[in-house]
Amino acid sequence: MTKIRPIQSSDNSYLAHIVQQSLKAYGLDIPGTAYFDSELSNLSQYYQSSPSRQYFVALSNDGHVLGGDGIAEYDSKNKIAELQKLYLVKDARGNHLSYKLLDAAIKFAKHAGYHAVYLETHHNLKVAIHVYQKYGFSELGHPLNNGEHSAMDRFFMINL
Repeated sequence: MTKIRPIQSSDNSYLAHIVQQSLKAYGLDIPGTAYFDSELSNLSQYYQSSPSRQYFVALSNDGHVLGGDGIAEYDSKNKIAELQKLYLVKDARGNHLSYKLLDAAIKFAKHAGYHAVYLETHHNLKVAIHVYQKYGFSELGHPLNNGEHSAMDRFFMINL
């Protein structure tokens, strides 16, 4: 059984590696993706710097970092959060762990007072798109704003 908990500084290097290796596997180690995010090497500091942010880490039974996902403000005026950096190590995929991470993120977003959660992804990430749709996210025809991840071409939102 896996454990999900808030990020700790000791998770930073593992998570940066998981995000970058996942993107690289799909040919997305390019500008305009999370691969080059400035906060990637220090996710704990980024997510712990505001009470409206949180990153959740999935751990194996023996305590190894399997991946995670985060919530941060996207459109504060309209109380829209962004789901960020949902990535898992290859061996952890296919076990519904993404849904458990989504549950934690959505629960946090509701508790933080958000009314909706937005996300950006790429058409190469077909399994992720399937997970988002099955979870209840609706696809938008365009991005909400011009975000920093310009390579992303699929956009989803769920109302809370």
